[in-house]
Amino acid sequence: MMSLVKYSAWPLTNPASLSHAPRPQLCTFPSIHNHTVQPSLSSLKPLHVSSAHNFALSPKLRTRVTQCQAYEADRSRPLELNIELNHEETGIEATQRLKIGLYFATWWALNVVFNIYNKKVLNAFPYPWLVSTLSLAAGSLLMLISWATRVAEVPNVDLEFWKALFPVAVAHTIGHVAATVSMSKVAVSFTHIIKSGEPAFSVLVSRFLLGEAFPVQVYLSLLPIIGGCALAAVTELNFNMIGFLGAMISNLAFVFRNIFSKKGMKGMRVSGMNYYACLSMLSLFILTPLAIAVEGPELWAAGWQKALSQIGPNFVWWVAAQSVFYHLYNQVSYMSLDQISPLTFSIGNTMKRISVIVSSILIFHTPIHPVNALGAAIAILGTFLYSQVHFRFSYSLISVSLHFETNQKQ
Repeated sequence: MMSLVKYSAWPLTNPASLSHAPRPQLCTFPSIHNHTVQPSLSSLKPLHVSSAHNFALSPKLRTRVTQCQAYEADRSRPLELNIELNHEETGIEATQRLKIGLYFATWWALNVVFNIYNKKVLNAFPYPWLVSTLSLAAGSLLMLISWATRVAEVPNVDLEFWKALFPVAVAHTIGHVAATVSMSKVAVSFTHIIKSGEPAFSVLVSRFLLGEAFPVQVYLSLLPIIGGCALAAVTELNFNMIGFLGAMISNLAFVFRNIFSKKGMKGMRVSGMNYYACLSMLSLFILTPLAIAVEGPELWAAGWQKALSQIGPNFVWWVAAQSVFYHLYNQVSYMSLDQISPLTFSIGNTMKRISVIVSSILIFHTPIHPVNALGAAIAILGTFLYSQVHFRFSYSLISVSLHFETNQKQ
């Protein structure tokens, strides 16, 4: 088989040269290396192709395919691509990491400060319903000022949004008040040790009320959480049943808050900051009449005078600080959800609890038994393990769902 291969070299840089285009010439093929010495190809002789084998793709090239992976819209798993970034993109990635680190540091610091001032206020003024109401009122006022001055973007919400938010606000109100009642009766560290058992409530509610199934690994990860909380409760030196039940009710209420939020708020586009602001305002609307009915202005007035006589003007600062810092730390935590995956948030929440427990023990000189400390460590470690196992289980469900949908379309 004889063949002649020709090409015309048309210059692309100078359109004027088209009129003086050279005549077609014979081209020179690039030499093909196949680990043996090949004779050079001449442009003056016809090319004889004896086999097309050398032109085929090698097995290595044939097997090199691009794999694409999808992830859920809630950023539960960041997309991993092996792409070399230029200096500008690397700088953007470093800036994003620094931003997330600042979110975490601010979140933990604000939470520690809130818990310290909250406990100081409750020690001098043991009226948790009013303290909870003031926390929500301060946050609502701050956000109204931010919207009025255009510091924050005003959310575009309608009546359907508020209807969907209402059950979330009810659960949030119960959880907030129950946690405050708990901290008014027991040490801050003990409340947070019990609250680290929230994943156990989440799995149990999802299993028995919602009918969701989990792998054995998820259930096994709950054992250190439950065992650690039980050990810490049994060995707590200043145990109080109301404080213990308050923390447990808070766990249960926040689980339902998350469930209602996922089901009712799906598809509604509101930023994390504005979402929590609306949640605080609706919770304040729910809590205010309940606080008046449970405690009442007479008890508040008598308790306020007693606290001022014992503490002095600093008591007013404590109340203002705990109210403002409560809103700020929750607002930052909701804002961080816009930037990070739920797994990273869960790990950050675990580390936040550790910082609160340690700082409260140091500041309030809380007596703690070694076995009690062991129980706290086991419970917090279990929370960390649960977040890892639950994330992998959730991602496997996403992968199976995507695979099924792909097969259905094919």
